[in-house]
Amino acid sequence: MNQPNKRLFVIILALIISIFACAETTPTLLEPLPTVTDTIESISTSDWITIFFSDPDSPTAGSYRGGPDGDLVSAIDEARFSVDAAIYHLNLWSIRDALISAHERGVTVRVVTESDNLDEQEIQELIDAGITVVSDRRESLMHNKFVVIDSHEVWTGSMNFTVNGAYKNDNNLLQIRSSRLAENYVAEFEEMFNDDFFGDYIVDNTPHPSLDIQGIRVDTSFSPDDGTADEIIDLIQGAEESIYFLAFSFTSDPIAAALIEKAEQGVTVSGIFEESQYRSNRGGEYENLLDAGLDVHLDGNSRNMHHKFFIIDEEIMITGSYNFSRSAEERNDENTLIIYNAEVAAQFLAEFQRVFSKSQ
Repeated sequence: MNQPNKRLFVIILALIISIFACAETTPTLLEPLPTVTDTIESISTSDWITIFFSDPDSPTAGSYRGGPDGDLVSAIDEARFSVDAAIYHLNLWSIRDALISAHERGVTVRVVTESDNLDEQEIQELIDAGITVVSDRRESLMHNKFVVIDSHEVWTGSMNFTVNGAYKNDNNLLQIRSSRLAENYVAEFEEMFNDDFFGDYIVDNTPHPSLDIQGIRVDTSFSPDDGTADEIIDLIQGAEESIYFLAFSFTSDPIAAALIEKAEQGVTVSGIFEESQYRSNRGGEYENLLDAGLDVHLDGNSRNMHHKFFIIDEEIMITGSYNFSRSAEERNDENTLIIYNAEVAAQFLAEFQRVFSKSQ
């Protein structure tokens, strides 16, 4: 073989070897790395929401350990950037300590509270630690009980952040991981914290009043901005099979009228009222519903049955800080979640059945 042909042969051979080598080592194309939104959407229903119920009958309840506050504390302990807390009443040292610890490690901690409870020792200790606490300074109540962590995680429900709320009363607390839901709650928080908008000083600026989390519709309503009673009544009027409710305070004539109307149409309506509120409240709806033939009872907790929730057709769940009253509708700062999901409704139905089994 002459020299030019030899060189050509070597070049061709090298090219062939290179092609086969590339074929063996070139990796299969990977799926694109997920964006934050993709990651959120891949979370299962049981991962985007966790529901906690207080358990006054637990043998450990008297130790004031192991309640829902412990899970909230763990979440605050993992906060990296921010904790915004709207707290009607705080005397749980566990939450006090978690907020102070977060502040001391550089997390931005902001607190809004009800003026009537500003002198609580735990609130004063937050202030002494350097945490900014804003109170409503109004006759109406800043009645919210919610926390937003790192603008991504919302904790809310009926539970006051108190010993009674977590260990003696019947309550619920929800943890929801959604940046868009967190936007709603941060916007409401900043109305109070930054702008001093409380009570009937209304600004209707909820970014996502109705949103989708993992294919599940979640509506947010803030009082007195959003007409929460009308939303509840619309859902009651749309019920086809059943309505179950637990009510700490229930004095709303329009909601009661909607329940009576659905019962007359053959829809199963069953509810439990907090006994102490029935005994002390003017205009309570217990006797009104009882006289109309509805299946209503008084609770059996020697402390308080503090829930405020409705379950519609075992598919829609309504809960939050909102009592079914004129004050909640027109004067107080409140928040309500409406979740359109049978699995969530089933957990609340189980709690309804537990409370019902102890009712009078």
